[in-house]
Amino acid sequence: MAQMTCIEDLRRLARKRVPRMFYDYVDGGSWTEYTYRANEADFQRLEFRQRVAFDITRRSTSTTMVDIPVSMPVAIAPTGLTGMQHADGEILAARAAKNFGIPFTLSTMSICSIEAVAQATERHPFWFQLYVTRDRTFVEDLIERARNANCSALVVTMDLQVFGQRHKDKKNGLSIPPKPTLRNIVNMASKPRWCLDMLRTRNRQFGNIVGHAKGVDNISSLVEWTRDQFDPQLSWQDVAWIKQRWGGKLIVKGIQDPEDARLAVEYGADAVIVSNHGGRQLDGAGSSISALPGIVEAIGHDAEVHLDGGIRSGQDVLKAIALGARGTYIGRAMLYGLGAQGERGVSTALEIIRNELDLSMAFCGRTDIRKVDRKILLNH
Repeated sequence: MAQMTCIEDLRRLARKRVPRMFYDYVDGGSWTEYTYRANEADFQRLEFRQRVAFDITRRSTSTTMVDIPVSMPVAIAPTGLTGMQHADGEILAARAAKNFGIPFTLSTMSICSIEAVAQATERHPFWFQLYVTRDRTFVEDLIERARNANCSALVVTMDLQVFGQRHKDKKNGLSIPPKPTLRNIVNMASKPRWCLDMLRTRNRQFGNIVGHAKGVDNISSLVEWTRDQFDPQLSWQDVAWIKQRWGGKLIVKGIQDPEDARLAVEYGADAVIVSNHGGRQLDGAGSSISALPGIVEAIGHDAEVHLDGGIRSGQDVLKAIALGARGTYIGRAMLYGLGAQGERGVSTALEIIRNELDLSMAFCGRTDIRKVDRKILLNH
């Protein structure tokens, strides 16, 4: 097997091994995919200031995110349908993150349940991402389940009150839950390794919802529940309500505007994640990295600012840290590794990113990620 030396290698292999409808779910954005592409392209426009003749023999990528020690300023982002990229995908990714010393964030829309991930990781602390539904009793139950699973931070996503239009998903017949077309069934049959793994696992539905949400005990009832439950009336008061019930570290995801960042902090956020949902919601919005400096300026002294969107390398991580982020998140990069090689692929993706981060920091004459600033970038 060819050696995986960059995230792009993992992406190409995942494309071969994952059924098209699920691969396209990861590798695409909304409408024209302008924002999806901008998330990556705007990183590439940032250039490093290379330095020489520094003592770089001792380097460290270790830091903290919301006071939690991490081996590098990277967390695994919450991604829906992770268990459809590879059987037991959330469990495999959580194990890889645990072994690497970084946070794993489980999505409300995961295939494996909170309890299944907690059991598989021996109750090692992970983070839980919460979608706020109309059924507040269900939300309260999710918060309590996250607490019982020893989750160390709650991530509230604010930018999915309505679904963005994703053309690839529509053409592939991908909905929640998925409704495979004849073409998709034929395509799945061409991925025997994926099919065998899926046959072996019991985790094939939304484990946090089915059997837990009122009236949802099968796929048919899940369709109606999903259509009706995402709340267009979500407000900052809901964030304060969640903070009160959770009581622990609260991270607010989906922030693109400095004013929203200030409101998030006002209503209880310990950190905000600058994110446009991976370019999957409002197409035509600016990239995450372009929004980052303004948000750091607005709240950087009051709360941590993290970044999600477009991270495909350790160099991207370093650029985000240089512009003021305290941490970053990888979604697609992790999913490419998972789809390509399962848990080993996720570990490979993390190793690639840390190696690129470490070497790039050295070339810029820095040895401690906590002391990286704008001076490592040209024209900043």
